[in-house]
This record gives sequence, C-alpha cells and structure tokens, in this order.
Amino acid sequence: MRQTEDARHARQVVLPEVGPGGQARLSRARVLVVGAGGLGSPAIMYLAGAGIGSLTLVDPDVAEVSNLHRQPIHAGRVGLSKAASAAAFVAALDPSVTVSVREEVLTPANAGALVGGADVVLDCADSFAASYILSDACLAAGVPLVSASALALEGYCGGFCGGAPSLRAVFPDLPARAATCATAGVLGPVVGMLGAMQAQMVLAVLLQLEPSPLGQLVTLGPGLRWGGFRFDNAVEPATGWRFIDATDIHPGDFVLDLRGPDEAPLPVHPDALRADPTCPPLPPPGARAVLACRSGLRAWRAADLLAPDHPNIVLIATGGDR
Repeated sequence: MRQTEDARHARQVVLPEVGPGGQARLSRARVLVVGAGGLGSPAIMYLAGAGIGSLTLVDPDVAEVSNLHRQPIHAGRVGLSKAASAAAFVAALDPSVTVSVREEVLTPANAGALVGGADVVLDCADSFAASYILSDACLAAGVPLVSASALALEGYCGGFCGGAPSLRAVFPDLPARAATCATAGVLGPVVGMLGAMQAQMVLAVLLQLEPSPLGQLVTLGPGLRWGGFRFDNAVEPATGWRFIDATDIHPGDFVLDLRGPDEAPLPVHPDALRADPTCPPLPPPGARAVLACRSGLRAWRAADLLAPDHPNIVLIATGGDR
C-alpha cells in the first residue's frame, strides 16, 4: 500500500516546491468545497489527485444531464446528489482521501461551523450570496478563501481572507443584473480552467508558495484574454449588506419579501409583507429591515434604496437563480 501511495504522488513530490514535507502537509489538510458543479468538478478532481487528506463537499443539488458538459465528475451518476457523486469519484481515484458529504444549502446559520473545521475554503457555488456568506465567515475565522465565478466565456478566480482582504474589499457591490449559466450559457472549458485554477491556488496556500495567491485576482475574458491584479492593500468596506438565515428573523423586524406569490406562494416569514423591490416601503423607526428574495440581488438593490433613510438592514437569499 505504501508503494502505491508513493507512486500515486511521485510526479508532484519530485517538485522542489512540494517534496515529502509538502506532500505530508497536503495529506493532513482539511479543505471545504462549497459546490460540486462546474467549478467544483475540476477542483475536487485535482485536489483529490494531489492527495488532500480530507474534503468536505457541500451541495444540495442532484446531477442532471444538462450539467455533464461542464461537470464530468458526475458522468454515469445522473440523479445522484452532486456531493455523493463527487465523493464516489474521489473514492475511486484515491480511497485514502477522507470525504464528508453534506447534502445541504450553505446558509449564514451553518457557514461558521463549516468554515471553522477547514484549513482552506473553496467557493465553487457560483452564487454571489454564497460568496459573501463564505467571505464573511472566513474573514471572521481567519481562514483562506479561494472563490471563483464563471459565466458565458469569462470569469475570475481569487484568493481572499486568511490574512488577505475579503471578497467584499474587492467586490463591495453586486452586478446590475443576475445572469446564470441557465440564462446566459457557459462553455465547459471556461469553468474547467477556473475550477482547476482554484485547486492550484489551494495547493499553493497549503504549500506556502510565494508569491501567495491570497490577495491575487485572476480574470478570464472572451478570446482567452487573461488578466488580473493584486489587492493586498484593499480596504475592507465600512458598509455592506449582510446576509442572515430566515431562522434569525426576530420579533419586531420589518420583513419584506420581494418575491411575488407566483414565485414563492409562502412568504419567507408569516409576518412578511410582499413588496416591489423598486419601491420598498420605509420601515418603522427603530425596526430592523429584513429584505428577502431568491438570489439576494433584488434585496441588495432595495436595501440601497432604503439606506439613506433607514440603514439598519439585513438580507436573506432564499435560494434560486433570480
């Protein structure tokens, strides 16, 4: 068995940047991967191949045929949960890698505990709500975060927290609109390249390579145009809307559900009011405003509208693409 393990990692152990000591560090590392889809697929494959000791995979979704062009890790396992499917792949690739399967949604309620058990966190969810939730949790815990996003023919990958500025320091605001792979499309190799880059950044963090990928953003544009910059001195924003879990709604909160009844027959809370995100009603003085929508984008925009008169606002992303 020892001979097999030595052969398995021989081509990377020979690197002076790795060596037996570096390989030993990788075998002790605990990595949290949130999202086992297009970004998570190559990231998990290469991290397992590198001999990471422990992977925790968080994803509530099941593998579908429409996923396979960019999520080859799930080939032959359509209908199985993505986290369990990825775990099966890892077991076949290297049974010495310990895998914990969490078939659940990342939320502000469980993020702290998940992050606290990891040496490095990968944000492969490609959801800006998940990215901000993970960044807040990693910044508080001092844990490095490698986050990426891909859409159509472009995307980015960066190393945040763990001594570097957070994702909020680089992206203090959300995009003007929310497009998804389902609505805007994506080519498989685009997410493949960025997911593989996430794995490389994680290995560089664990091996303590210099320059550190923490504080670095790499961008990919149409036509395979690579770019990027370092943000080591980026300043944490003084303001910025925080996400909470629906279970954290308190008595006396002014809750607005910005989803229509056709989108969400049941509001986020029994006391929630339905509201138009383009003209949200002003909360009563002293009340905390809780704004809810599926992705967080409409809630963020509504918070921007209310902030001049009522800055005590938190957001809820209920889940989904809108």
